Formats: sequence, C-alpha cells, structure tokens
Amino acid sequence: MKTSIATVCLAGDLREKLAAISAAGFDGIEIFEQDFIAFEHGAREVARMAADQGLEITLFQPFRDFEGLPEPLRARAFDRAERKFDLMERMGCDLVLICSSVHPESLGGIDRMADDFAELGERAAARGLRVGFEALAWGRHVNDHRDAWEVVRRADHPAVGLIVDSFHTLGRGIDPDTIRRIPGDRIFFVQLADAPKIDMDLLYWSRHFRCMPGEGDLDVTGFMRAVAATGYKGPLSLEVFNDQFRGGSPRTIAVDGRRSLLHLMDQVARLEPEIAIAPPPMPPRIHARGVGFVEFAADEREAESLGALLRAMGFRREGRHVSKAVDLWRQGEARVVVNTDRDGFAGASHIAHGLNVCDLGLAVDDAQATVERARALGAATFAQAVGPGELDIPAIRGVGGGVLHFIDRSSGLAKVWETEFRPVEDDAPATPAGLTGVDHVAQTMNYEEMLTWSLFYLSLFEVEKQPMVDVVDPGGLVRSQAIEAEDGALRLTLNGAETHRTFAGRFIADSFGSSVQHVAFASTDLLATAEALAQNGFAPLPMPDNYYEDLAARFALDDAYVARLRAANILYDQDAGGRFLQLYSRPFGDGIFFEIVERQGAYAGYGGPNAPFRVAAQARLMGPPGLPRDARSPMDDQTGTRKGGRP
Repeated sequence: MKTSIATVCLAGDLREKLAAISAAGFDGIEIFEQDFIAFEHGAREVARMAADQGLEITLFQPFRDFEGLPEPLRARAFDRAERKFDLMERMGCDLVLICSSVHPESLGGIDRMADDFAELGERAAARGLRVGFEALAWGRHVNDHRDAWEVVRRADHPAVGLIVDSFHTLGRGIDPDTIRRIPGDRIFFVQLADAPKIDMDLLYWSRHFRCMPGEGDLDVTGFMRAVAATGYKGPLSLEVFNDQFRGGSPRTIAVDGRRSLLHLMDQVARLEPEIAIAPPPMPPRIHARGVGFVEFAADEREAESLGALLRAMGFRREGRHVSKAVDLWRQGEARVVVNTDRDGFAGASHIAHGLNVCDLGLAVDDAQATVERARALGAATFAQAVGPGELDIPAIRGVGGGVLHFIDRSSGLAKVWETEFRPVEDDAPATPAGLTGVDHVAQTMNYEEMLTWSLFYLSLFEVEKQPMVDVVDPGGLVRSQAIEAEDGALRLTLNGAETHRTFAGRFIADSFGSSVQHVAFASTDLLATAEALAQNGFAPLPMPDNYYEDLAARFALDDAYVARLRAANILYDQDAGGRFLQLYSRPFGDGIFFEIVERQGAYAGYGGPNAPFRVAAQARLMGPPGLPRDARSPMDDQTGTRKGGRP
C-alpha cells in the first residue's frame, strides 16, 4: 500500500509541508502547482528535498483547460503542456493530472477530446511521462468519471489513463460501483477526500469543506471498495481543500491524513479480501465495553473536597493503592480514582493542569490488540514504571495529552482492583444513590481539534459518530458531537469551543488544555437518586423556574411530575424513542462537573435542547471570566469546602 498526499492539504511553505508529510509516514506527495510556483527554488531543488525526506513525487497537478479547445487555443494548450513536461522532467515526476475543462470556449465532444488526449499521450510517452484525466464535478462538458473514462478509452494510448477522485464522484451522487467496470491498469491515480453533507454550490463545497476519509459523511469506503475491486494497486492520495486545515498544524493534519488512509484501507480489505492493495496488518476495530474508571489528578486539599462531593453523590471510598497515594471510590460499576501521588504521570498532569481527569480506563475485549491497532494507526503509546504490586496495563495517549488505559478480562487486567488496592473502611459512608455506571464522558477541545479526535476514536473502536449539534452558550457557540458504540456501552461527546468566552472555552483556557470536562453517571430512577442525594447533602446545579414553566408548555407532562422535577433541579427531554432526565453537580475546579442521567426507553440523545440552559446556570456560578479562583463559588455547597485549584 503506497500512501500519498497533496501539498495543498497542509499549511506552511513547501519545506514545512514535506517535513510534516515525511514525519507522518507517507510514501509520496502530489505537488500542487500553486505551492511550487510560490516556492523560491526550482524543480530540481524540490526533487532533492523530496528525496531527502524519503518521498516520491507521485503527481504534478493540476493542468487546467486542455481538451476540446478550438484553434488557436488548442495549439496554445499543447505548448503549455510541453512546458509542464519540461518542469516534470526536472522534478522527477512522471504523471500529470489534467482536470476536465471549464473553459468557456471549450467545444466538448467525446471524439474531439479523445483525439486531443491521444496526441498529448504521444508527446508525453516520448519523454517517458504519463497523463491522467480527471472529471471535475463542475466540468463544462465532462463532470462524471464515466465520461472521463470514455475519453480515455477512445484515446487508446498507454500513456493516457484515468484519475478518479472520491469527492467528484460522491459529491455528485454518482454510484461508485460504476468504477468496478473500469480496468484497474487504466486507472493511473486515486485521490481521496470526504466532506460533510451540505447543500451548497459544488465548487464552493469542494474548495472549503473537504476533510479526511472518515471525518465526513460521504461513502468513501464504498468508493474505495469499487476502485480496489478493479485490481488497481497504485498510490492512494489525499486531496483535501479545507479552510481549517490551512490554518492548522501541518504535522497534526498529516498524521490525521495517514491515519485516515490506513483505517480506510483496513476496512476495505476486510470487505473486499481479494484486492491487490495490502494495508499494513492490524487487529480489527476494537469493541469497547464501557468506561472502567475515571482518574483525577489532585493535591491533598482538592482530593478532600472531591471526596466530599463523591460521598454526597453516594460513592464509597473502597480502596487504597498498595504503594501510592491513590484512592478508589465506587458505586455500582462506576469507579473514580483520586490520585494525589506527586510522582509519575498523574503528578506531572496536576502540575500542568491542576485538578483534572488525567486518565480514562476503558473496558475492552482485548487490551493488547487495542494498543496494537492504535500503534498501527499512528497513535502514541504510553508507559511508565510499574511499581510493586502493580499490573502493566496497556495504554496510549489521548485528548489533551491525557491517557487511555485498556482493561480486559482475558488477560487478567480486570483484576486490577483486587490486585492493586487494599480494602478500606470508609470513615463517613453515605447513602448509595443508585448510580450504576458511567453513561458517557464529555471531552472539551478547541473546535479545530474535533475532526482529529473523532477520527481517532472512529478508527480505533467499533463506534459511529452522530450528527453535530450546536450548543448556544451565553458567550458564543460550542459544537458537540457524540461518538458511540451501537450497543451504547461506550459513549463519548466531543465539545468544540470556538471562543474562550464560552463555558467550554474558559475550561480549556483555565485548565491549560485539559480534556475531560464532565462525567455523566447512569441511574435507573433519577427521581429516587435525587432523593438519596438530598439526604447526603448534595447541592445540585440550580435551574431557574422559567425552565420548568417552559417545560410544562413544551411537553404534555403532568403538573405534579413537573413539580417533582423542579424540586430536584432535574432537566427533561424526550424524543420518539423515549425520555431523558438529567441532574448536574455544581462546577468545581476549572469548570469540571458531574452529571447523572436516566434513559427511558430508546432515547438516543444527550439532552441537547437543555444544554443552553444548563450552560447559563453553570456560567452564573463560575462568575465572569478572569475572576480569581478563590473568589468563585464553592466546589460543593453541601460541605462548605472551597473548591480546589492551583494556587
């Protein structure tokens, strides 16, 4: 499997782009003409730079408005082509992409265009070069790969072949299976891009909203299955025009790009096992059974306050680590680990972020296979010294520099709690509140990171992404997207902040890039849970009466039922599948909070309609931006303890 990427996909000058592409592990590059023209050195220097980075120049593109022109424009087009052939020879590239013409004077006609390509093929072959014809989705006469193939077929020259691009096929709604009828050796090159489904002008959509395969909504897997079924075995290249990528880190975008190709071809090879393109071997996507634990890094003062809040929520301090200052809190299958150890990763994480969720433990079918797949996809593995009595649990780096540990039953890692923790007697046990486990974990990030991390999870686990939801915050807009397993065992929400004025944005800024802003626990009866919480002294996030008056107007709910929700500060939503109840803690630390939810029936969402009201209530308690931490609201009013934070 040979991977390639167009230089237009990345920000930076040509040197920066080549360095990022090489570091990500690509085999080749497409030189986009505009990048070359803007470069201060010539084609031979570009060839040398690519060679130094271990990259093959797989394609020079684009050559525009060639076929079907009347004289004297036709002669001029051939002259332009000869000049580009000169350039390609100096650059060491043997293939040029010619995109279908949009020239207003282009005459069209399949035979006329085929004759043009036959002549150009002769000229290219004399230099040892090749020509690829691509159908632009907005081409004047050719906007369908089937028509482009007919031109190539009639040109009937070995130096003339077809170039197919997933965006141009899928963006026009053309059935990709029509590619299966094209001989694989006549396809010279394959370009890949995804895109969100947006109803807009094709050219504008293409130039601004393309993304990596798997990050959008197009059936790039179906497209690539059709291409692979032809017997094609040449390069797979990314051509992505995206405003966000143009302003992002070239190294990050390059890593995402290669991961997208590896994941794509792994899926294709499993669906089309006889293909000629062999992706690197890796385990299949991993089935995750849920969140096994959530670990906080804290100092002693923060741990005391956090422990009081957990106890008010019905958790019991159940264990102490055999060799470290780490406590285990548990209720049902929900486990919260509070780590005040000054050494190791948690200590470093606390120095960087203050009180934060530094580690998530995921229950999986095979922990070692999870890390093997993650490594094959370019994820960074994580390891630290294993102390006395500790298990060596496989792990990788995740969002915000945090860690994901993987626990399975088959290897004995699920016995970590019995192995690493000594039972303790809770000195102030509270009434259990009926929490059964973790419903979902919400990770907050800058908006431009969302595609990176959605691809990270989608390529690693058996999960799918849900439609993006806009959350209106008093300080701006936050984009939210759920990533979830089909059986609901693993649910993650990615929340992208576009400005630091929002509650989510302030969390990112104040915590210096910590990722987990809230953990949602599950209850089977939230009203009963709320009663137990009240007995424990838990102070929920207060919701205004206006919310409940609107709730009674929107839904056909019994007045007495609404009154019970109001008394408990429980939020309510419903969809065609069922009902959803939510209860929130007050924010603590730099804006962390807990949520407790009850899903009734087949409710599929996360209470999105309630988010603006919840955010407004949280923002009121956090105070205005820039307010010193000690001047903000207590961590938990039920204990009277000031909330923790860095000095």
